Amino acid sequence: MGKVSGAHLNPAVSIAFALRGDFQWRRVPGYIVVQLVGAALAAWFLQAVVNVSASYGSNYPAASYSSWDAFLMETVLTLGLVSVILGTASGAQNLGVFGALGVGGYIALAGLWGSPISGTSMNPARTFGPDLVSADFGSYWVYIAGPLVGAAIAVGIAFVLRGRGGGLAGSAAAQGALFTEAEHPDQR
Repeated sequence: MGKVSGAHLNPAVSIAFALRGDFQWRRVPGYIVVQLVGAALAAWFLQAVVNVSASYGSNYPAASYSSWDAFLMETVLTLGLVSVILGTASGAQNLGVFGALGVGGYIALAGLWGSPISGTSMNPARTFGPDLVSADFGSYWVYIAGPLVGAAIAVGIAFVLRGRGGGLAGSAAAQGALFTEAEHPDQR
């Protein structure tokens, strides 16, 4: 999937790559629409096949925590996730397939930290699908705002640590590499 699209499954990551200069802004809206549609189709599929309420697949602030607490948790968790993604898919740090191990390991660890507070979404699309199918957007702002703020902070930190984005390796990682730049330089 990464060779075709850069494996964007998360609007916060797509926006982070665009903020970093590794992904064209004109492609962001289309990616986000497809991410939201994919999440909704997945929720509908699981509801139909498993016959379970879509609300079980969504994220909500835990009963003993406020929406603000969940927002802060989603912000910090997404900051970490986007930092790992940018750190494994940019320039000299481009780890290719091995980057998936770092990202997957971080997601598992973040789940241990954040699940008791916010459910550890870190992805507005991931929460959108079940919320749409169950028609419950009561806390959805947390799962849009937290990841977007976390992603923006991660891009700022990456800028401070590594400078501007927009290099060939980061761009290839962000958008997939179906062809080389020499074949289609206008795609950069």
